[in-house]
Amino acid sequence: MVDHDVFPEQRLTLIQQILSNTGRVIGIDLAKKLNVSEHTIRRDLQELARRGLCKKVYGGAVSHIVESANFDVRASQNMQEKSVVAKRCADFIKANSCIFIDAGSTYLAMAGFIPKDLELTIVTNSPQIAAVLSSRTKSELILLGGKVNPLTGSTLGADTVNQLKGMLFDQTFIGVCGLDPQAGLSAVYYEDACFKKALIGQSNEIIAAVTAGKMPQVARYKVAACEDIDIAVVSKNTNIADFRLVNMRIVVAEE
Repeated sequence: MVDHDVFPEQRLTLIQQILSNTGRVIGIDLAKKLNVSEHTIRRDLQELARRGLCKKVYGGAVSHIVESANFDVRASQNMQEKSVVAKRCADFIKANSCIFIDAGSTYLAMAGFIPKDLELTIVTNSPQIAAVLSSRTKSELILLGGKVNPLTGSTLGADTVNQLKGMLFDQTFIGVCGLDPQAGLSAVYYEDACFKKALIGQSNEIIAAVTAGKMPQVARYKVAACEDIDIAVVSKNTNIADFRLVNMRIVVAEE
């Protein structure tokens, strides 16, 4: 049996493996499992965070988000999982409403599931999503202007945020980089986080599409608490155990 108190590198490797498998670790649980002190575990998590292998949160840590460099790359990944979540999200769209669809590969898939005979006003900051919806004849489509960020696949910046100020949305389908029970919804890029915060302030109902790799996860910039999200639509492989005490409706998308 390995004495984890004597072999710190083996202990770090094991913690990293657990993080990779579960997405989140709790300090007190790790201390019991590895038969070391909570202080030792806190020090280990600090070291893993310093190496960029995890992000510390209250009571433990979550695995580090690895974001693809390009929106087109993300759109081609995990297509089946995203399709199932996207279809379930589309079921929540209400007729004769004004909705916002945030940029994201899952919402790009959702655009194809919106019934063509549904009368809507659809606003988006994603040129790709707008292109999919551009042929609809019973919906009003508004594409927010601004500088396109190739990493997020969306228009962002002060001009884009200013356009939001004159709009109120019945429903917003918000993009998720990470979702954690303590840290809430977070974003990888600063401008994207600022935009999402403004968007939430203009919306009556917030719906979040969450694939398995984003929950539980924490990105660099906090956007909102879990309680600010009305519905999280998640894939069946998503770890939702840590969210059981959070005041947020979780809907598991089934094929």
